[in-house]
Amino acid sequence: MNSEPLVIVPIPALVAILLNRERAKGGPLTESEVLAIRDNAVSIALPRDVAAHMAEERGYDDIDQDDVWAEWSAIRHTFDA
Repeated sequence: MNSEPLVIVPIPALVAILLNRERAKGGPLTESEVLAIRDNAVSIALPRDVAAHMAEERGYDDIDQDDVWAEWSAIRHTFDA
């Protein structure tokens, strides 16, 4: 039995979901929209090492779900939205 703690991982990455939703909207997402998207994202529970391997394979870390608004606000301008 694996006793490693599990982490909740959105599939696809939350940053990708937010970027796609913002592009579909045609403008910046509001804080309430970002929080609702996070809260309704399809997610799975994975051991921490498996989640880290997924991020490595993807080529980037996802944004922190607990600080989603601040992190999204800080990076959203780096994409061609």
